[in-house]
Amino acid sequence: MQLYNKLSAIERAEMIDRAGERRLTISFYQYHQIGNPQVFRDSLFIAWNELDVLGRTYVSNEGINAQISVPAKRFKEFKKHLDTITFLKGVRLNIAIEQDNKSFLKLKVKVRKKIVADGLDDDTFDVTDIGTHLKAKEFNEIIAQENTILVDMRNHYESEIGHFDGAITPDVDTFRDSLDIIEEDLKEHKEDKNLVMYCTGGIRCEKASAYYKHKGFKNVYQLEGGIIEYVRQVKEQELENKFKGKNFVFDERRSERVSDDVISVCHQCGEPCDTHTNCANQACHLLFIQCEKCAKEMDNCCSSECKEVNALPEDVQKEMRKGKSVSNKIFKKGRSEALKFKT
Repeated sequence: MQLYNKLSAIERAEMIDRAGERRLTISFYQYHQIGNPQVFRDSLFIAWNELDVLGRTYVSNEGINAQISVPAKRFKEFKKHLDTITFLKGVRLNIAIEQDNKSFLKLKVKVRKKIVADGLDDDTFDVTDIGTHLKAKEFNEIIAQENTILVDMRNHYESEIGHFDGAITPDVDTFRDSLDIIEEDLKEHKEDKNLVMYCTGGIRCEKASAYYKHKGFKNVYQLEGGIIEYVRQVKEQELENKFKGKNFVFDERRSERVSDDVISVCHQCGEPCDTHTNCANQACHLLFIQCEKCAKEMDNCCSSECKEVNALPEDVQKEMRKGKSVSNKIFKKGRSEALKFKT
């Protein structure tokens, strides 16, 4: 039986166009002890492949973290399947603010050591002793208080295009990097301040809140469902929106607009812009912010060097890439020295 994706992204995109059916981009997570992640992974792949689910899902001994696309007409069927899994029955599904039928083009279900790369030793603290969950209304009220410190638990390339008013936005490349930095910077306020955290969908805050409580912070809170759920509640309840700019997402859309504010600039010319792209040179693939004017002038590349490489025949480029790793994909999002206006 097929337990992996066989179609290319191009083939899948063509199939989606031919189908002409609306799809929903959804994310969810759940911490739960899974005895055999590989068996669970295989069962998910079989069921989801039948439902035409696409996306990226991580499974581990500690639970599941899913970012997927589901045909709208099969959503109820998909939800019914989740409800047959004891620990996923009634799980909160974060539905994207903006929909795109091609947000994901492959079904990937992978077994990982952890569902979020946090670098923590979970045996050293109680990961279930999490912070207090806040709905959007409660979140707006508590961040308005003088004794509250609001912290963005995302990476620099996420917060640079959008964040909450007054939030501390650590200049880090990974979630793990932020944990110790935040603790050190806020160590004098472990007892006298409210530590309020937020992230994209809530999963990073689940672990971070337990970690900070373990480290001695007395008043720890987290935005339930993250930015995605916050925006939904703000619209539904007609609350004041405290988030400015775009919410970075990890799929083909790259972001969802939350407000009209453009709080970042093009990394090449410095003009207001909040559109992320990947360098067209596949040997680089750097994630950076680029305006339409620079995209046209640079052929969607991050530097003159990459522009020259990208202009070469594809077979020559492939030969040049042989044996070389593309570290920019992970470690250098927006950090290249070629970018004059990088953050």
